[in-house]
Amino acid sequence: MTKSSIPAALTIAGSDSGGGAGIQADLRTFAFHCVHGTSAITCVTAQNTLGVKRVDALPAAAVMAQIQAVVEDIGVQAAKTGMLLNQEIIAVVAQQIKQLNIQNVVVDPVMVSRTGAQLIDETAVASLRELLIPLATVVTPNKYEAQLLSSLEIHNIDDMRAAAGQIYRLGAKAVLIKGGAMSGNLRGVDVWFDGQRWETLTTTQVDTDNTHGTGCTLAAAIAANLALDCDVLTAVRQAKEYVTTALQYALDIGKGQGPIGHFFPLLAKS
Repeated sequence: MTKSSIPAALTIAGSDSGGGAGIQADLRTFAFHCVHGTSAITCVTAQNTLGVKRVDALPAAAVMAQIQAVVEDIGVQAAKTGMLLNQEIIAVVAQQIKQLNIQNVVVDPVMVSRTGAQLIDETAVASLRELLIPLATVVTPNKYEAQLLSSLEIHNIDDMRAAAGQIYRLGAKAVLIKGGAMSGNLRGVDVWFDGQRWETLTTTQVDTDNTHGTGCTLAAAIAANLALDCDVLTAVRQAKEYVTTALQYALDIGKGQGPIGHFFPLLAKS
């Protein structure tokens, strides 16, 4: 293998001490796809399968320095953003994406949990909407985040499509509204829109309580596939397949919600 033959991807996100989501999940996902993983940590969480105990944000200048160090030396073929936590970090990340001309940007707008709990304040939400989403190759909100970004209530597939249209108008090149928080037959059904083409993406529903890290992993897998030169819709389809299989090998660890099995080929051999 030559020095430059492996693509690199960058995750700009928080650290999950429990290892199920955030930077840890993203780097495992990049490795699975044979993409070199680099990172810029935005915050450090103390968490486990039962929940988050504490969150400490890094200074925005520290986040900027990490991004610059990676891009100026190694270079990246794709990037994803996860938990950015506050307005200052969001602003500096958007600035660096533009200044360093980072391409293939997947924005996972971590604003609201799958259970509906808002994770960042309104100032940060506004910055995400105005500064970062317009730079996205694809933005991947869950039901509650899509409601917040579109100012629409989402109850059915038509609502998901209407919300996708509204979010697309914020400037992203494509929108993927995730259906993991939907109910009944819509659970796990995603809606895709790129300004011209609508797609409803379905997959096998996996019956497991161990779903920690699905959103982070999906966005990281999309970024990895983009780094490998897939077109955006193909990257999304393949990422969704990867997450579905990882859910089938979810890890029943800890006393709460375990993570998905990012390294499932090894689990299948054990």
